[in-house]
Amino acid sequence: MKKKLFFILFLFLLVLAFGTVGYIVVEEMSFIDAFYMTVITIATVGFKEVKELDEDGKIFTILLIFCGFGIFTYTLTTGAKIIIEGELKEVYKKRRMKKMIKELTGHYIICGYGRMGSIIAKELKVNNIKFVIIEKNKSNIPEEEFLYVEGDATYDETLKAAGVERAKGLITVLPSDAENLYVVLSARELNPELFIVARAIEKEAEAKLKRAGADRVVSPYLIGGLRIAHTVLRPTVVDFLEFATRSEHIEIQIEEIEVSSNSTLIGKTIAQSGIGKDIGVIIVGIKRADGKMIFNPTSQTTIMEGDTLIVLGQTDKLNLLESIAKGSS
Repeated sequence: MKKKLFFILFLFLLVLAFGTVGYIVVEEMSFIDAFYMTVITIATVGFKEVKELDEDGKIFTILLIFCGFGIFTYTLTTGAKIIIEGELKEVYKKRRMKKMIKELTGHYIICGYGRMGSIIAKELKVNNIKFVIIEKNKSNIPEEEFLYVEGDATYDETLKAAGVERAKGLITVLPSDAENLYVVLSARELNPELFIVARAIEKEAEAKLKRAGADRVVSPYLIGGLRIAHTVLRPTVVDFLEFATRSEHIEIQIEEIEVSSNSTLIGKTIAQSGIGKDIGVIIVGIKRADGKMIFNPTSQTTIMEGDTLIVLGQTDKLNLLESIAKGSS
């Protein structure tokens, strides 16, 4: 589109320059008279000539009409077509996106597409998680083919447009604690079952966000400070955790796998399940259905229905364990 616009602009300026220089040379006109004659000639408006043209001037005018009018018409029609097509594409894109969002269910909503929001979106995309972005700053709207809603996430209408009533979870990383608090309050009221994660900038905001309905509150400054401290104190541990938790490291991952009601793992101990011996996956912890957490379970720990296994291993082996835990293998 840009190339087309530059090309038609070049052609138009070329005709203007050709006509202006031609009248200056052929009819010895001043620059403004020559430019005026060129414009009224290629536009065919029929205004009076600035002076009586001699034979050479008339021949040049005929030539300019044949060449210039065609180019002038082409630039106008092509320019209008590009503008209209661009607007139509934008309208069609928004309508298509709105339709796709309406069809979504069990997705996540990311409120705010700044530095943190873009990282979250990238991780969710890598893990094939459906999500919608809400961003009110037009310059921050993602250029990638992400589903997004342009608007203020603190308004109920904007959250509804993102499908909050059908969503599985919401992540709010807006610039201020007050905005995040508004989002949490609105989202919790619109969808009581929603899993909400909120960012807290000030320490005092953590308790308020939880009271407002956030399931998890994350403080980037606290996490960043601890990360830096552990990098100095335990650099090898930090390297391992980063290696195991980042999505681009496909060799080994830490995952959580839920044990469904029809799984063959239910009632078996870790030793009997063969998770470590046969599959080659390490169980780091088990979260019971009642929320109780068991760290570093022994080989005699029994796996129960509704357990969430926190496991470490290669991705293909984790996929195998997940299919067993779901009862599909």
